[in-house]
Amino acid sequence: MLELQNPWWFNEPDRDWEFFENLTYRIKPKWLNEISLKPFSLNFVIGPRRVGKTLGVKLLIKELVKRVENRYAIFYFSCDVLEDYKDLLDILTSYLKLKKKKRVKTAFIFLDEVTLVEDWWRAIKFLIDRGEVATDVITVTGSVGITLGRHFETFGGRRGHGKTIEVMPLSFHDYYRIFYEEFFPSKGEDIFHQYLETGGYLAYLNGTLKLEDLIGFLKADLKTLNRSTELARDIIGEIIERAPSPISFNTIAKAVGISPHTVRDYIEILEAFRLILQVQYLGLDGKIYPRKERKIVIRDPLIAKALEMWSRREVERATLYEWLVQEHLYRKFGEIFYYRNSYEIDAIARNLKVEVKSGEKRGRYPKDVKVLKGSEIPEFLYWLD
Repeated sequence: MLELQNPWWFNEPDRDWEFFENLTYRIKPKWLNEISLKPFSLNFVIGPRRVGKTLGVKLLIKELVKRVENRYAIFYFSCDVLEDYKDLLDILTSYLKLKKKKRVKTAFIFLDEVTLVEDWWRAIKFLIDRGEVATDVITVTGSVGITLGRHFETFGGRRGHGKTIEVMPLSFHDYYRIFYEEFFPSKGEDIFHQYLETGGYLAYLNGTLKLEDLIGFLKADLKTLNRSTELARDIIGEIIERAPSPISFNTIAKAVGISPHTVRDYIEILEAFRLILQVQYLGLDGKIYPRKERKIVIRDPLIAKALEMWSRREVERATLYEWLVQEHLYRKFGEIFYYRNSYEIDAIARNLKVEVKSGEKRGRYPKDVKVLKGSEIPEFLYWLD
């Protein structure tokens, strides 16, 4: 079983390398440079499904194959065929025996979609505690459900030089760079309208992903957590229906007919899946008010299209513009808030205050508020990255 997933051991190409070269639209992920390759490291690569985690790892392996003296030093395994941590431990033990036999000093171990394996962390923690992988680099990938079980804390100080890398759909800047090296406003507008349709999912752009697939992934992940797909759909429908206005858990609860606690639970799960983002209220006094209504952002245009289809609600173009600005500011600064009183500020990130207007009407705002027209959004997003 090991040799089937590691063709480079026999000087054979991996099929994902060929797949990448044959793609119409492709880009080498920048996040590959963030992975620690210094022993000992335990890296976590997390993100929504189909954002390119597996393909990115395979491209890194292609580079490593050129650098290592012994190709058996690189081990990849797709964990979707395993049931539990015992199976995973058996696989890793088998490889470590092979590593010793082939006299490999430092191994680069890649465990793909490890979060599909029940109690996966137990196998890795066991080997770390026994010192079996002290000279190796382990990189595990998985859906963002990896964070739900608080397994990061499980490893404590056992990660060595390892890093946590979050992989999201492409930003507008990276998406634009697939087509052009320099930014031109006219081209930016054209690519932006395309971005609104495809989001940052290269798989969708290349025709290897459907909206129905994204809905299916979400439903499967919800069922794994023993959550109702019907409730999730109804909650998402209310979010879309009332966007981009601030909304409370109580408001959604009354509309759906459930408790505010249940609404909060589902929204936190959707946020952990990196599908939505909660934007809290920031007062003029600089304080955050978590009890006030919050804005809820769908983080990628393609996800918005999929959730539109599933909930049978329509996302207004003006709402999508606001969401994109909020998402990109969040990626840049790591936090984002909003303000609303006699006037509204859609996004506050550090010292940057932005109000998004899809049309040309601006209204009156304080001088420190940047008011973006719809036609100005592409250039703003491009240079933000």
